[in-house]
Amino acid sequence: MEDTPALEPHPPARVLLPFLLRRLRTSISPRPGAAPLVPFDREALSWNPALTWIGHATFFVRMDGVAFLTDPVFSERASPVSFAGPRRLVAPGVPLKELPAPDFVLLSHDHYDHTDLPSVRALAARGATFIVPRGLAELVRPTGAPVIELNWWESAAVAGLRVHCVPARHFSGRGLRDRNRRLWAGFVVEGPSGRFYHPGDTAYFPGFAEIRQRLGPISLAVLPIGAYLPPEIMARIHLNPEEAVQAAVDLDAEQIVGMHFGTFDLTDEPLDEPPGRFLAEAERRGLGTRAFVMNVGETRRW
Repeated sequence: MEDTPALEPHPPARVLLPFLLRRLRTSISPRPGAAPLVPFDREALSWNPALTWIGHATFFVRMDGVAFLTDPVFSERASPVSFAGPRRLVAPGVPLKELPAPDFVLLSHDHYDHTDLPSVRALAARGATFIVPRGLAELVRPTGAPVIELNWWESAAVAGLRVHCVPARHFSGRGLRDRNRRLWAGFVVEGPSGRFYHPGDTAYFPGFAEIRQRLGPISLAVLPIGAYLPPEIMARIHLNPEEAVQAAVDLDAEQIVGMHFGTFDLTDEPLDEPPGRFLAEAERRGLGTRAFVMNVGETRRW
């Protein structure tokens, strides 16, 4: 897209092809190390403000009396087909049928581990409004759900909150012919009690500091900490745990939560490695009391 930062060239075949073969193997025989799952607390789903980790990049959030979901994926695979692709390693922390109806849903970009059409259709049937980056509305409109499409730095008032669409460093595409046809983005949700930040997928870039400069300090940031090996492929599109902590510093985030690990086996690092590295770096940087990781199904007040 002409107004988004250009990504570096594709990694060489000598790196990419062995990586894809390893991914095929793990889709058939998943590795150990899934994120811990705990029984969800039905009463906690009504706490306000509060955060519930469903898994991967999916959170159920309450703030200022409003409920919303981020990148909802409840399917068994993050894939265009039900019989192949990354298999879910841990069940959703709250089954979709048990989840209170959200007022709105944020979709950060069109990748299958962030935009899952069966989940989109189920939430549309429950009356949710969707807020998406430019171009992504075409995937949601067939459901009949209300959809608000935003470019970077645009915002919309939804259910009494203001949702800001902010830059990320990533890419988009669901097939061989639609690469970067749709925008990728993060979101800052702003209300009387503070600002919640969800970047979707992103590499480290100066945009974190710009978000802080334009919108103010972040109250709670959920930051991706997994999917970083091999670096020849992943450094250009994903944060590693140490970069996630630096992003939190740039954002002036009061609280930071690690996500995007332990649900799908997407890359080469050990599945249970990201949380330890993230918490160790936060401690080293003096942010230990502000950083945490959650169990799938856990709810925390914030």
